[in-house]
Amino acid sequence: MNSNNSSAKRTLGQTDIEVTPIGLGVMQFSGRHGFFRFFMNDISQGEMDVILGAALKGGINWFDTAEIYGSGHSERGLSSALKSAGKMDNEVIICTKWFPIFRTAASISRTIDDRIYNLDGYSIDLYMVHNPMSFSSPESEMEAMAELVQEEKIRSVGVSNFNADQMRRAHKTLEKRGLPLAVNQVQYSLLNREIETNGVLDAARELGVTIVAYTPLGSGLLTGKYHNNPELLDEMPGFRRMRLKRQIERSQPIVDALTEIGALYQATPGQVALNWLINVHRETVVAIPGASKVEQARDNAGAMGFTLNEAEIAQLNELSRDFR
Repeated sequence: MNSNNSSAKRTLGQTDIEVTPIGLGVMQFSGRHGFFRFFMNDISQGEMDVILGAALKGGINWFDTAEIYGSGHSERGLSSALKSAGKMDNEVIICTKWFPIFRTAASISRTIDDRIYNLDGYSIDLYMVHNPMSFSSPESEMEAMAELVQEEKIRSVGVSNFNADQMRRAHKTLEKRGLPLAVNQVQYSLLNREIETNGVLDAARELGVTIVAYTPLGSGLLTGKYHNNPELLDEMPGFRRMRLKRQIERSQPIVDALTEIGALYQATPGQVALNWLINVHRETVVAIPGASKVEQARDNAGAMGFTLNEAEIAQLNELSRDFR
């Protein structure tokens, strides 16, 4: 058993930005605002403060938000929570995203001041295109992003939900401007390993791009809480409830293994799942689990306190290989 910790910082792509292997995704800070009013429970600023404080105490140094998360409500909640924790701008790493749907690349420069205003004194260390579905090409978007770097409004550029070809196009455009493509933020977990076969992971390695894994706990399935207490699903919106119910039986062997391995490290199943994620491809992958409760933030950070050995990683690889 290897109990060395996994908390050593990693650089985002070929930038000089250093992050802990686990960050905190703050989509939950959207509450019932904007688009997410249909999907999220409301959360008070006080609760945001406590959740973020627990993440910081656990060693997490970076936070991921987006324009679409509550139409800026998440960004504002994040900056307020950081102020409450007494954190200076240079002590944390902030990532946010431009929402592209029904827009062109010209919107990137028109809306950046809103992002800066919402973050209220905290710099944008990483700015991403949230998905590839705009009216503009990846090339146009990257040119607009490069201008923001030149204007010192953002520090680095990333993408999210881009396929391998789109990644390469974005990388090529930035390279001509003397900039790296820092990250591609995609869904990745033991229950969704599609990037291993669709070329995205291979492209990331080839280009020196970091994969930022979102939904790393499979919407909570990998914590085992829904297997142990299926009645919890009844509290969820209908579409999420139906999807998770279909996956409970299929994912049971993985959750059983996570539980058994976790007992060796005094870790929860979710912590083992996160530890697999940040170690299976070494420094290529980092993760941004969310948290709507303080204990979830503590558990997320605690996933960096040990390192799975090769046999344990291989066991989890085998059990989850069909989840593509």
